[in-house]
Amino acid sequence: MSSTLSPEQQQLLQSLNLPLRGRSWPKNIALLAWFVIFLLGLRLGFIATQYGSQVATGIIACVVFAYFGMIVVAYFMWVGHTTITQKGIQQEWILKRELDWEELKFAKFVPLFFSKRLICFTKKGRPIVFQGASPELQIAFAQIALAHRRTI
Repeated sequence: MSSTLSPEQQQLLQSLNLPLRGRSWPKNIALLAWFVIFLLGLRLGFIATQYGSQVATGIIACVVFAYFGMIVVAYFMWVGHTTITQKGIQQEWILKRELDWEELKFAKFVPLFFSKRLICFTKKGRPIVFQGASPELQIAFAQIALAHRRTI
């Protein structure tokens, strides 16, 4: 454990039973995303066969690009994992998200319906959002947010 951590941070890390690793998104939400993408693909295929010749090439290219972007996001919703270690928090995403404990200024736990999130504000001022689907990650997120409340 780093000596630059406050006693509160060190106590928190000892209580979390690290390392913790779990899915970033719930499986049912990731499956729902794939199902919606499948339905959109069917609809786009139907529209392309019926009206494809009437649509400008640039619009078709934009729609195809957006569709493949949704596929990429759904893929990372399916395979993404969040890990909490003694060093910090990491999440496998389109671009890997990493935060060392020394960089954390304050954190906020946001328990949304589809995804439980930990919004971490760094000393540089830029927030990093981590998703956690497993109960262990969600409990850890709440404890991290309590230990790193914003003090004004």
